[in-house]
Amino acid sequence: MSLRQVAGPVVGAALLLSAAPAAGALSASPDEVTVDPTGYLAPDGTLTLSGTYRCAGGTGGPVLVSSSVSQGDHRVQHGVGGTVAVCDGAEHRWTNSGPHPGAYTPGPAHAEATLMQLNGSGLPLPRFRVVQQQDVTLTAKG
Repeated sequence: MSLRQVAGPVVGAALLLSAAPAAGALSASPDEVTVDPTGYLAPDGTLTLSGTYRCAGGTGGPVLVSSSVSQGDHRVQHGVGGTVAVCDGAEHRWTNSGPHPGAYTPGPAHAEATLMQLNGSGLPLPRFRVVQQQDVTLTAKG
């Protein structure tokens, strides 16, 4: 199964469940995720967000960095891809992209990055390790 086949449903689940964990429940985690203050919009509508993450190894399934963005109405968020994380305790960069023709324009927006682990057998369930929200500026990219 490819990352793209897994990332779509995982990002969807993350968006549905992102409000489930209380912020305090995540603060004790040694894991970190950041969102860069600038996102990029390509002429075809592809949106790219990036940042850094750090996570320690552990047991369980794969760990992913998912991201989403909203602009204007904060209730309307779109997933912006997913990246498989390497949990070796070192800081790594992540970059996620997704097509959203006509959905966004250059200017202020709000982004969220989530470091989550898929656990369980059968239908894997996400376990949120850390969530970071960041106001960003979407910039047109050549």
